[in-house]
Amino acid sequence: MIHGPSLVIGAGIASIAIFVVFLGFDGISNEKELVIKPAPKVQQVGPAKIILNTFVDNGSPILGNPNAPITLIEFGDYQCHFCNVFFHSTENDIMEKYVETGKVKMIFKDYNIIGPDSVNASHGAHCANDQGLFWEYHDILYSNWTGENNGWASSENLGKFAQEIGLDMDKWSECMLEGLHSQTILASNEDARSLELTGTPAFFVIGPDGKTTRLFGAQPFETFEKVFENELKK
Repeated sequence: MIHGPSLVIGAGIASIAIFVVFLGFDGISNEKELVIKPAPKVQQVGPAKIILNTFVDNGSPILGNPNAPITLIEFGDYQCHFCNVFFHSTENDIMEKYVETGKVKMIFKDYNIIGPDSVNASHGAHCANDQGLFWEYHDILYSNWTGENNGWASSENLGKFAQEIGLDMDKWSECMLEGLHSQTILASNEDARSLELTGTPAFFVIGPDGKTTRLFGAQPFETFEKVFENELKK
């Protein structure tokens, strides 16, 4: 089943899934998910009442110029259908026009709401980050997406992806088996809940003046472009 933006199926799923990772990286069962009709929209929320750390801590390394005037934060789940739609239809245009030109920097944060494989995929990316290849692993995950809770993000496949991008497999496997980034993933999920997010993908655009625009769902490039251009005029 596919949903979009993906609906939270229980605040405890991330902690439960991470506990499974501690027990071992295999043998995780699938779970059903709820479905809601996609209803993406843009909402101007004004000055952020939540501290900046809520947006930037417990996430990926910055993609782009760290001094870029605009920050784009995505809360996503690697199994999420509409997160995958954003990756394939919009992210590359944002990269070319805004990230590579030094206008926008990106941060990805985990919001694991679909199933245990989502958490294992997040672990894979954080363990890849230990070797400086977070975004390469992030990209290969979405490039191999085939659905939700159908096994494409199994332990075996996550290992294959790690090999494909050239990770030291001994170090990566040890990181996975020991669940070294469990607390970071849990904290990122808690950040999402503190922002009252109910699905993925969810985006926050922080402008040069610190004001925050929230966008829900797999918005087209033109939506991001409009927000970015408005912020760049300030």
